[in-house]
Amino acid sequence: MLRVDELTFAHPGQTTPYVFSFTAAPGEITAISGASGSGKSTLLDLVAGFLTPGSGAIDLDGTDLLPLPPERRPVSLLLQSESLFEHLTAARNIALGLPTGLDRQIVAEKISAALTEVGLEGIERQSASTLSGGQKQRVALARTLLRNRAILLLDEPFSALDDETRVTIRDLVRALTTRHNWHTILVSHHGDDVEALASRRYHLEQGRLQAG
Repeated sequence: MLRVDELTFAHPGQTTPYVFSFTAAPGEITAISGASGSGKSTLLDLVAGFLTPGSGAIDLDGTDLLPLPPERRPVSLLLQSESLFEHLTAARNIALGLPTGLDRQIVAEKISAALTEVGLEGIERQSASTLSGGQKQRVALARTLLRNRAILLLDEPFSALDDETRVTIRDLVRALTTRHNWHTILVSHHGDDVEALASRRYHLEQGRLQAG
């Protein structure tokens, strides 16, 4: 279980700090909604380690995550933009972030298996610049599979997709979360995404999270 307890943060000039408390279960999608500027992305940045809270705790199955730098936290992040390098192949994009010195054949096999799992079998050598928006998000999800982190943070990941692709990628995220027992946290102001995916729901208003 991921527990965020009384986590506080204030941006420069912010008079009243955010106070975040919630839980996220493995194999489930926890949705956090709220108006633009309400602090949703700030919360994800705190969990990922990009921001340092004033106080509070982040705990995953008894392990305190706060002392860990971003690169050592069990966190993957999927954004509205796919964060792919357009000039690299799908395989090279997926391999980014893996430890150096791994056996090349083993890495190639893992990349192939990840692409198959997200429905993109055989595109390893295809340039990211030639992929559609939905394919790019699938490549980003394949990269998440290889990273094998327990927490998946989704920051408006479907906003740039057309309606049909949006539904397909949502279904894929749900299936992968269940299959790999991820603690998935979805930040979105789109009610249909929350309705389709959420096992738990929180609404961010006036700097605090409300369940339901």
